[in-house]
Amino acid sequence: MRELTEQLPPTQTGFNFGDIVDAVSAIVPPEAPAFVHGDRVIKWRDATRRMNNIARNLHARGVKPGDKVAFYMRNGIEYGELTGACFLGRLTHVNVNYRYKPEEVRYIVDNSDATVVCYAREFRDAVAQIHNQLDKVKVFVEVGGEQPASFATAYEKLATTGNGAKLGIERSPHDQVMVYTGGTTGMPKGVMYAQGDLSTTLLARIFIATGKLPDTVEDVVNFVKAAGDMNPVYLPACPQMHGTGFFGTMSTIMTGGCVVTVDNAHLDADAIWAAVEKNRVTNMAIVGDPFGRPLLKVLDENPGKYDISSVIGIGSSGAMWSKEVKHGLLEHLPAGTTLTDSFSSTEALGMGVSVAQKGVDVPTAAFMQGPNAIVIDDEDQPIEAGSGRTGRLAVGGVLPVGYYKDEEKTNRLFRIINGKRFSVPGDYAIVEADGRIILLGRGSNCINTAGEKVFPEEVEEVLKKHAAVEDALVLGVPDEQWGSAVTGVVKLHPGANFDEASIRAHVREHLAGYKTPKRVLIAGVNLRAPNGKADYKSATEFARRELGIA
Repeated sequence: MRELTEQLPPTQTGFNFGDIVDAVSAIVPPEAPAFVHGDRVIKWRDATRRMNNIARNLHARGVKPGDKVAFYMRNGIEYGELTGACFLGRLTHVNVNYRYKPEEVRYIVDNSDATVVCYAREFRDAVAQIHNQLDKVKVFVEVGGEQPASFATAYEKLATTGNGAKLGIERSPHDQVMVYTGGTTGMPKGVMYAQGDLSTTLLARIFIATGKLPDTVEDVVNFVKAAGDMNPVYLPACPQMHGTGFFGTMSTIMTGGCVVTVDNAHLDADAIWAAVEKNRVTNMAIVGDPFGRPLLKVLDENPGKYDISSVIGIGSSGAMWSKEVKHGLLEHLPAGTTLTDSFSSTEALGMGVSVAQKGVDVPTAAFMQGPNAIVIDDEDQPIEAGSGRTGRLAVGGVLPVGYYKDEEKTNRLFRIINGKRFSVPGDYAIVEADGRIILLGRGSNCINTAGEKVFPEEVEEVLKKHAAVEDALVLGVPDEQWGSAVTGVVKLHPGANFDEASIRAHVREHLAGYKTPKRVLIAGVNLRAPNGKADYKSATEFARRELGIA
């Protein structure tokens, strides 16, 4: 396993994504598919024209290079196509979680200083509630249908107006990509990456295939030419609004591949495998067991129903991917298929990796230390592998510029250690002599539920606004489906009646559905220590006992 982790490329700066898309789109077979969603196919010939049109038409509406574009939609052709348009037009992607309520959406758009909001028609009502509060937004773009809201422009109008010619603008490797993430504390924050830095990671496919990173855009073009009809066909089963799915989309666009998406209002494992068969998908992205288990269940219950012999790799990050699910999937997948389980966060790529293939036993949550990762002590000094000492994981190499408009949190997360810059997100671990990382947990109460980050304080404040609730703590408990299930433990006002359904509905009215506790329990322990601080340890032990969790 150590040999596989050492195949990751070294850090290199220099490429602009728009320059790569410009060059690659000129040599990819024009009839090759670029984006597929259901029966709808956008070929590279048309994708190139549409992406250039979108970028040019946004510029014509006063959107300037460097401006932010908020993506408020589910997986679909438009997500990838607009991503390419942003690269070409020197505009910065900003992801908006489509599960957010209007006030949460308003916060992201306002905090990011977005001047464009591109939203799916299904979210028109949410945008209508807040569009008058977003005075920095110059253009609202509606995806779907021919008649947009009165305050918006139709996406198809932007894509089809114009001759599709190249923009002919000078771009920079300092142009950015921004991914909003919950991080470990507080409200969501925009993680800024310079394209020149991130290209090292996104062009890793070329490094693995050839043993070296490209030195010029022409090198990328030559690689794509040589690949011919072997360019990747990528299916993000998970949302592209998160880094796990989005990074693969970016990489596929830049190497002349095809991005295949399915409707993802709800996880439909049958639809995913059907799309794999129909489009000869080579690579997939999932988020651990919450996706892996349903996908495996369909294969187990319908052996041989789907031809998935084209799949050569599945990648996961963001949630636990158990050994049992990996082994089950490998029994159905072709020999040689690689399952790559990455231990990363948006702010810290490449902390660890676990690679599974048929016949290779890989324990759950066992990762090999990434080539740029170290474990540090309380004095920020590296801990020797095999020492048995506990420390915090830190990773160097490809790093973000920082958090958008938050110098304090940037300085807290990124450290200079022995003259090199590292990201230290707060994960505690022991590193063994062979490089295997033993994860001990994060030094915060952040709950990771099916790849989504939930911060207890936010949910607690909503719980305490319910008429029956005097005090509340929110925590995560182990759950087979979600990885960690959001759970509320409440103290009621004297004489109040307990109605769990009413309390859960109250939370769902104010926050995204995934933040709603799966269960709410009446506290059988004190929620606060004598000094008034929250006692999460006691509340968690109580919740596990009540729910029968060992």
